[in-house]
Amino acid sequence: MDNQRLILLLVFSFSLIMLWEAWVKQGQPVAGAVAPVPTATAPASTSGVPAVPTAKPGAAAVPGAPAATTAERVTIRTDLFSAEISAQGGDVIRLELLKHRATEAATSNFVLFEEKHAYAAQSGLIGANLPNHRSSWSLPAGNLELKDGQDELRVRLEAVGGDGIKVAKTYAFTRGSYLIGVEHEVANAGAVAIEPSAYFQLARDSKPPEGANAMMMTFTGPAFFTEAEKYHKVDFADVLKGKAKAPAQADNGWVAMVQHYFVSAWLPAAQAPREFFSRKLGEDLFAAGVIVPMASIAPGSSGKIETSLYAGPQEQDNLAKVAPGLELVVDYGWLTVVAAPLFWVLEWLHKITGNWGWAIIGLTVMLKLIFFPLSAASYKSMAKMRVLTPKLVKLKETYADDRQRMNQAMMELYKKEKVNPLGGCLPILVQIPVFIALYWVLMGTVEMRSAPWLGWITDLSAKDPYFILPVIMGVTMFVQTKLNPTPPDPIQAKIMLWMPIVFTGMFLFFPSGLVLYWTVNNALSIAQQWQVNRMIEGAGLKAH
Repeated sequence: MDNQRLILLLVFSFSLIMLWEAWVKQGQPVAGAVAPVPTATAPASTSGVPAVPTAKPGAAAVPGAPAATTAERVTIRTDLFSAEISAQGGDVIRLELLKHRATEAATSNFVLFEEKHAYAAQSGLIGANLPNHRSSWSLPAGNLELKDGQDELRVRLEAVGGDGIKVAKTYAFTRGSYLIGVEHEVANAGAVAIEPSAYFQLARDSKPPEGANAMMMTFTGPAFFTEAEKYHKVDFADVLKGKAKAPAQADNGWVAMVQHYFVSAWLPAAQAPREFFSRKLGEDLFAAGVIVPMASIAPGSSGKIETSLYAGPQEQDNLAKVAPGLELVVDYGWLTVVAAPLFWVLEWLHKITGNWGWAIIGLTVMLKLIFFPLSAASYKSMAKMRVLTPKLVKLKETYADDRQRMNQAMMELYKKEKVNPLGGCLPILVQIPVFIALYWVLMGTVEMRSAPWLGWITDLSAKDPYFILPVIMGVTMFVQTKLNPTPPDPIQAKIMLWMPIVFTGMFLFFPSGLVLYWTVNNALSIAQQWQVNRMIEGAGLKAH
């Protein structure tokens, strides 16, 4: 097998794997197809953190239910958000990101939390007579806006529990930050001490975000992180089957709801004990959250608990500063060790060029230079095979009825001309992980979302609207095919000529950034192969 067929086979196999994963995920039954089951209670706590009873967060109405849509709400507008908070539960039921455009309608802003998609940030208290996300909360009068020159906007909600208990929930929006502070203050005017716990959960349906397609299958679902158990994702299907495993009790860590490019996460204060959970709430509706106990509140006194909600883009530098391990939601899979350095270099090049498209081209050139010795060996092998092709064809014709004798003659020819037909395989194999890692980097980098390159390429994370780049890429692949040795088998030769057409069809729907990389890489490979062919032919290895 020559090197050109090897690399095409490996890349084609990778594409088939992606398509297979997409088909499997599409074929999974949605939660609504399964008969509703009673909400399970959380496991009994072994660390003093109370279990979640069914009468509390697991069984209540959630965004998307009729009760929530009729409740009063208040709108908050900052430099980054347009948020809506409902009087039903005091939850954030809609969150529009003003700095990010929608995927399918570029004239609109991207909406992360929304009732139509059944996605919301919920919180409340666990304990007798304590308000939760089913309770009614009083809202401030009128809509609120972060004014020019104002750095913080605080939104205070109040609810009354039983036995003289009053609770205030305060959201703190900060200019220039996707972090939202959330504070629960409990005033105990009753006759006995109380020991409440606060819960914070993200409720969402299992539908993929807008813009998702079969060629770009990315993870959507809950994720957890603790220092002991590190980062791990939970599939909605596992939650549905009761197989999802949340981390054990800890004094650190966070819970998130991850989707392509964006993430929401509850981030309790460090060193506070907590218990994580994930569960099915209803028909195609799931929740992942964390429970944090509060200190005992004596009669006539008050207590409070503070946490933070991150809701925004998966910008790796910012995520790393927000909470330990939060940058891991930008998931590169098993090739993270390769992909992470590639992103660092890509980001560094972007700082120099000011354009992600030129940064991709710069990274492509750098990778080509790094792998030059390896790729040169591959191209030399292909060049030698190219000039030997006429002799190989002649041997095949001569020994058409004796395959063993034909193989023996071919090996003698390779030995005589000092050509190793597999000499370039290892260099190609070494480069394949880099290509796959770069694929995940270009596909998962939110910084590239809506980023223009030049001319008609206005979003490197989306497909080329006019399919110009994929066609150019197909042309470069065709030229490469002509520069490489022609397989002696006529059928294989025809297949090789069809491969550029097949890959062009696949790349029509790939992100423009990835197509740009592949096109530039092909162009550089053509130049290198052409030069190597000239050198080999000039060295005296001629077909005759």
